[in-house]
Amino acid sequence: MNRIEINRKWCKGCGICAAFCPKKVLGLDEETEKATVVNQDECIACYMCELRCPDLAIKVIKEGDK
Repeated sequence: MNRIEINRKWCKGCGICAAFCPKKVLGLDEETEKATVVNQDECIACYMCELRCPDLAIKVIKEGDK
């Protein structure tokens, strides 16, 4: 399974990652207003969230990678 790591200290909650995710894996946490993974199993490791994040707060780890 692919995994998404979010550096919550760097995330400013702009929502760009969630907007570009084709599988709606990401969303914004209502309490912290930061990006959060809401549907991990649907991640296809397209890297759109990682590529579009202006704060470099997201890293996609593809299954089999270390």
